[in-house]
Amino acid sequence: MIIWLASYPKSGNTYVRAFLSAYYFSQNGQFDFSQISNIEQFPHEKFFKRKVNSISEASKQWVPIQKEINKDKKIRFFKTHSFLGNYQGNEFTTPETTLGAIYIVRDPRNVLTSLKNHYSFDDDKALKMITDKTRSLMSNNGSHASLNFISSWAENYLSWFRNNQFRRLLVKYEDLITNKYETFRDIIVFTNTLMNRVEGVDKLKLQKAIETTNFDVLKNKEISETFDGSESSFKSWRKFHSENKNLFFNLGPENNWKKILELKTQKEIETNFKNEMSELNYI
Repeated sequence: MIIWLASYPKSGNTYVRAFLSAYYFSQNGQFDFSQISNIEQFPHEKFFKRKVNSISEASKQWVPIQKEINKDKKIRFFKTHSFLGNYQGNEFTTPETTLGAIYIVRDPRNVLTSLKNHYSFDDDKALKMITDKTRSLMSNNGSHASLNFISSWAENYLSWFRNNQFRRLLVKYEDLITNKYETFRDIIVFTNTLMNRVEGVDKLKLQKAIETTNFDVLKNKEISETFDGSESSFKSWRKFHSENKNLFFNLGPENNWKKILELKTQKEIETNFKNEMSELNYI
């Protein structure tokens, strides 16, 4: 069964992914980029047995592929930016294949400034992306099998937040920064419960996982780690983010929309997402 690690892009998904990798796939909570591969992305072309020629064709296989993956009855984490719902009549996932989900949400004003860096967008392009209900993301090679239908920031959030088909935990990115220990502890309690693990939280391992996935640590690793031509941990990491022209870990907690965002763009975001931002206490 699948535990989804879901979010709109640039909302902290990779940060939580690194933490979960360190906690569940290491002996002592020490993070290494190689552990990231234990939490794969879905959809991804590697799961398709043949080439697909359209998103419609790909979306028809999302649930059948998940059923095939689940045949060994193992529990897996998958990262996704996909909207939770149907695309052209095809569901992204079902309770039959899903155990639960962690959804990370972030203030859309800071999502927009992060998108600007990641894609080298100006304000208008980033605003168009974040408000586009028909938006999708595709890998560099143009494979429809890797396409994520993400919709807008609000629709993406609401699709997961309003889901009542399986258990989900809502995590605010801001709490990952200002209330690290309690927030990451709650994530482990939630996932342990989903997996019917009776042991409590390993506090030492939790603390080590938090320390070694600290934003500054991850950024320094991205800048300084080298590889010798083998399929090293860092090389694997760059493969996962080959579309990124700039540093993946850029400003992180220092990404403050109040200092970066033009007033006009700020107001447009707040107008577009007034209800959702109020619900989340962002405004």
